[in-house]
Amino acid sequence: MKCHLNEQEIEENKGGLIIFSATINDEAYIPTYLEAFPPLPEKGTPGEKTGEPASAWGSKIRPIKASVITQVFHVPLEERRYKDNSQFGEGEEAKVCLDIMQRTGAHIELSLAKDQGLSIMVTGKLDSVMKARKEIVARLQTQASATVAIPKEHHRFVIGKNGEKLQELELKTATKIAIPRPDDPSANIRITGTKEGIEKARHEILLISAEQDKRAVERLSLEKAFHPFIAGAHNRLVQELSQETGARISIPPPSLPKDEIVITGEKEAVALALSRIRAIYDDKRKTTTISVEVKKSQHKYIIGPKGNTLQEILEATGVSVEMPPLDSGSETIILRGEPDKLGPALTQVYAKAKSVMVVEVTAPAWLHRFIIGKKGQNIGRITQQLPRVHIEFTDGEERISLEGPTEEVEQAQAQIQEIIKDLLVRMDYTEVFIDQRFHRHLIGKNGTNINRIKEQYKVSVRIPQDSERSGLVRIEGDPKGVQLARRELIEMVQRMENERTKDLIVEQKFHRTIIGQKGEKIKEVRDKFPEVIINFPDPSQKSDIVQLRGPKNEVEKCAKFLQKIIADLIENSFSLSVPIFKQFHKNIIGKGGANIKKIREETNTKIDLPTENSNSEMIVITGKKSNCEAARDRILAIQRELANIKEMEVTIPAKLHNSLIGSKGCLVRSIMEDCGGVHIHFPSEGSGSDKVTIRGPVGEVEKAKKQLLQLAEEKQVSNFTAELQAKPEYHKFLIGRGGANIRRVRDRTGARIIFPSPDDTEQELITIVGKEEAVRQAQKELESLVKNLDDVVEDSMVVDVRHHRHFVCRRGQVLRELAEEYGGVAVSFPRTGANSQKVTLKGAKDCVEAAKKRIQEIIEDLESQVSVEVAIPQRYHRAVMGPKGCRIQHITREHEVQIKFPERDDSKPGSYIICQEAPPQENGEVSPEAEFVPRKCDIITISGRAEKCEVAKAALLALVPITEDVKVSYELHRYIIGQKGSGIRKMMEEYEVNIWVPQPERQLDVIKVTGLVANVERAKQGLLDRVKELQAEQEDRALRSFKVTMSVDPKFHPKIIGRKGAVISQIRKDHDVSIQFPDKGDEQQDLIVISGYERNVEEARQSIQQLVAELQEMVSQDVHLDPRTHARIIGARGKAIRKLMEEFKVDIRFPQPGSDEPDKVTVTGLPETVDNAIDHLLNLEEEYMLSVTETETLAAYMKPPSRYGGGPGGVGGADDSGGPAKGFVVRDAPWNAAGNKAPDMSSAEDFPTFGTGVAPKQTSAWGPKKF
Repeated sequence: MKCHLNEQEIEENKGGLIIFSATINDEAYIPTYLEAFPPLPEKGTPGEKTGEPASAWGSKIRPIKASVITQVFHVPLEERRYKDNSQFGEGEEAKVCLDIMQRTGAHIELSLAKDQGLSIMVTGKLDSVMKARKEIVARLQTQASATVAIPKEHHRFVIGKNGEKLQELELKTATKIAIPRPDDPSANIRITGTKEGIEKARHEILLISAEQDKRAVERLSLEKAFHPFIAGAHNRLVQELSQETGARISIPPPSLPKDEIVITGEKEAVALALSRIRAIYDDKRKTTTISVEVKKSQHKYIIGPKGNTLQEILEATGVSVEMPPLDSGSETIILRGEPDKLGPALTQVYAKAKSVMVVEVTAPAWLHRFIIGKKGQNIGRITQQLPRVHIEFTDGEERISLEGPTEEVEQAQAQIQEIIKDLLVRMDYTEVFIDQRFHRHLIGKNGTNINRIKEQYKVSVRIPQDSERSGLVRIEGDPKGVQLARRELIEMVQRMENERTKDLIVEQKFHRTIIGQKGEKIKEVRDKFPEVIINFPDPSQKSDIVQLRGPKNEVEKCAKFLQKIIADLIENSFSLSVPIFKQFHKNIIGKGGANIKKIREETNTKIDLPTENSNSEMIVITGKKSNCEAARDRILAIQRELANIKEMEVTIPAKLHNSLIGSKGCLVRSIMEDCGGVHIHFPSEGSGSDKVTIRGPVGEVEKAKKQLLQLAEEKQVSNFTAELQAKPEYHKFLIGRGGANIRRVRDRTGARIIFPSPDDTEQELITIVGKEEAVRQAQKELESLVKNLDDVVEDSMVVDVRHHRHFVCRRGQVLRELAEEYGGVAVSFPRTGANSQKVTLKGAKDCVEAAKKRIQEIIEDLESQVSVEVAIPQRYHRAVMGPKGCRIQHITREHEVQIKFPERDDSKPGSYIICQEAPPQENGEVSPEAEFVPRKCDIITISGRAEKCEVAKAALLALVPITEDVKVSYELHRYIIGQKGSGIRKMMEEYEVNIWVPQPERQLDVIKVTGLVANVERAKQGLLDRVKELQAEQEDRALRSFKVTMSVDPKFHPKIIGRKGAVISQIRKDHDVSIQFPDKGDEQQDLIVISGYERNVEEARQSIQQLVAELQEMVSQDVHLDPRTHARIIGARGKAIRKLMEEFKVDIRFPQPGSDEPDKVTVTGLPETVDNAIDHLLNLEEEYMLSVTETETLAAYMKPPSRYGGGPGGVGGADDSGGPAKGFVVRDAPWNAAGNKAPDMSSAEDFPTFGTGVAPKQTSAWGPKKF
């Protein structure tokens, strides 16, 4: 019989197995029934003798614990933390349990009791279950807390060694126990958890305390020399004493200078242990001692590892050997014991002292690395062969120390000397002094230089660390390689000594451009000049110095190259500003930015326009000077095309330019404002040019030229300036309507008067420039005007009531304009319904008079007003108004008229007579062909002077859209409309027209375009251009529709498609064709359709035919490989098999799970590659099967014994005949007694098997079998 127990079972049952091992080792021995199945002890008082024979298992046997346990506990409703019953199994409780299961590895099941309490079942290993239970209680059950007070000296027993007892207690009771720190005077221990857990923990803590109350402590001081006799060899004697007496005996270790022995335990046990120790001490006091001198270096051999040698001498002779401390200089050893035992002990001490030999072998320090070998290979062979020899190498010393048993040390010495001799023949070294500043250059970036030398010459190069401050470089290796490496290093140093450093001054703003995105541009420079190191300063240093270092010639070349790059950057950073009238900015940008993008690309410049809400008119162009000027010319040309803009150059000496511009540009700005917003451009400072450019409307340019030349002349003759203060509200009155007042002053005096701009800080300051006499006269006139304005008067005038509404309508806009224009004069009209014609004016005398005059002019205009009606169909009114009414506002402002549109009439009572062939209404609009009959809602009224009304009428009629037909083939209509109307919408937005496409069922070849004349012409051209594009696309589509059908055996289709479609995608991409494979349900599974340009289709067909030809040459061959090796051959995620297929250029297919032939592997490819691949697969199978067999053999031994044996370690394991198992045999069993029959284990009646087809017998003791 054989019995196998695992290590855990042996550990847990040591007591019983000591007895049982005597029987199980003898295979022929058959145990008795009582030995195999020992009876349980009968109930009785502890220690009571029952008279029964002693159990074969021994008195201290512990049951074998199951590896998986289950615990069930209940959480009452009132203690549940989450009481939301509506989501049981889905709420927080379930989430908490899932989290605990993941963290502890235990399995948790929740169930809800009728009382809404929780039943929790936890299954798993003991440790996992305890941890899970603790977490469940803490997270699912409401927590309480309590304190328990025990003596402070008992706290350490609750904690236990390394806190193990406390952790065990917390797990067992599922509570948190807080013990006060040693320096805390409190004796209270706080317990947190459930009520049940707190009670359990409290009980356990009180038990521990009660147990400690029964214990006693004795301290016994005995000379240190006698401690070894009390402890015994390997502490066996003191352990026996502890077991026999039940007391714990603590003897201080030899290294601790204490002589106190501490005994703890039950009082009786302590007293017994104390008497036994005193008896040993009294007996050993009679011993004698001898002292001997032994070399200090040999003491460690007498002591042995962890003092084992001393213990061996004590065990063999009973003599204690007292060694002096290792750190003392004493060499005296004292032996204490019985006189007749001292001799043998002394002999052993000398033997141990001389058992180890120390030898030194001389070897050059530089050879040490090679003697040790790569990763210690050489020296490792010696230490494995002679494990008791210790070999020590000392840095910088030419010796190797060997220590160990004499014979083994001599062998190791001979082997090391042999290695040294061989290395001295094969190896050489040299040392070369290299200045430390060159070391990092020798090493190179990431060690590239030094690694190349090492690999090329098969040498080792040791360059000292910077901290060593040494220049000695050591080269070791093959003699020839050492010399070649030395020569190359010296050459490198010579080159570096020849190197120089050069500083380039580069503006920091260019640094990032030179470096490029992610350092791409500077990498190109470094690749071009690999020997030159380029260092840019840190951006925070604000430095312009770029440092170059390397060989002189290379540094010069690199410097020139960088200077060229910098020159290009400087040239490309030229910038100029172009003033363009704000209304033309959108035209310069173009639709979708088309114009500006084209200018940028063609001139290679950067063009920045001001934002829409900015008042600036300046467009900034950056790039090369010539390119910037070309871009400027193109932008100006666009402006000239759009308006009647004239450009003129005036020659004015450069020295006068600054004085003409004036402080913050005030002088030149006053001229530009005075002359209708012309642009005046002065050349850049330092250019030396005398040319000043004036750009703007023709009349205004001439006027600005005249004023500019006049100002220049004044500046040349004399330049006098005066200033005066005036309230900002007076400025407009001083200037007058259209600048009339200020012009009169200027004409009379010849002085130039400059008013502040809205941006100026000094809003009251008026500047007068010119000849002194003229300035004085102008100043006098202006001061007189300002003084008069300060004298406030009140006056009145009569205005007919019917005109009052004109002045007060639109929130008093006319009155506001009068106040702004005439120095803030206040004009008051009587209230509505007062029937008064008196209008009051209050303000400066001159302003009041001027305002009265202006009101009279307005009244005359109103009285001479006429109304003109213009009939324009209502559907065009919105187009006539323009976006936000801008077109109407422009006409009213320009022609000083009022335009009133009629109320909108949404009904359609037959005002339009629709032609029979006219297009139908779309989007609520009438088709363009409808005959127009004016209605009330079509009449627009224009009010104003007769002559101005006529001009305004003509302007309004010019805004009425026209409709023109464009001939476009019906087949192209849907392409022009585009997806969801996107194409036609884009054209309508781009050309600002309405495009009408007839209904598809009418199949008309015409498209109608409605809009302004200019816009319609542009839209027509755009539509015709689009038609040409579509016709070209149709022709191209026809060419691309060429198709070829080819027949290819379906078995080749997967190969032609390739992995994830890689092969077919490449063919499609290379030849720009479409390739369609047959669908699964198609009748002809061999047809492949290729479509595209004829030439491309033909080339693609040839490519597929060539691929098929190659596939036809391939063969498929089956090879049978053990299925257990398949996973290893395939590798993680198929990595290994993919690599193998790529290496041999074959396809390898493994059987699907559940295949009839699980070992059949198919290899496809060219005959030669298939054979090579199969050979390789068979080799892999053979290699992997070795490890598979080994793993299975190990696993078989690790499995638990089966019920019927048959395997290694099972009953009957020795018999491989495959016959029925013998079963477990015992002697003196109850069934062997007279009259009893032993059951037949092979009988299905005595031992029925569940689920088999054995026919049931009614006479069976088990009864009829149920299925």
